[in-house]
Amino acid sequence: MKLNWDFQRTLAKVNYHIHTDAIKENLIPQKVSAKQSSIIYANEADVLNMALFGMTAKQWRDANPDLKGNIRDYATIEQLVVLSNMESTNALLIHQELIQSERLIQLNQLAITQMKSLVQHKKALNQLNK
Repeated sequence: MKLNWDFQRTLAKVNYHIHTDAIKENLIPQKVSAKQSSIIYANEADVLNMALFGMTAKQWRDANPDLKGNIRDYATIEQLVVLSNMESTNALLIHQELIQSERLIQLNQLAITQMKSLVQHKKALNQLNK
């Protein structure tokens, strides 16, 4: 099971490059400081976090001060699958120039739909394996 989780976490990290490329190409103005640029990237990462986990990275860190890493390091396999899908979808929505609030709504609906499907499928598999 750990191997599956590691693979999904790696997939989410790889897909994140698709996401950050879309941000770089479409949301970051030509002349901004590195600090301003990092704020834009973090803000977009939090769009995904809010859509899937219902909280920002900072909110998670504040709620879990004793845990190392970040919210994604503690995600379930299902959440990591959805996160990978959301990164690609958000990149597409960014390229389509959808405003962030609209993207958040669409990504949240995607997260809800996909999580329901994955959890139901997992329950069905568990029942078959009993």
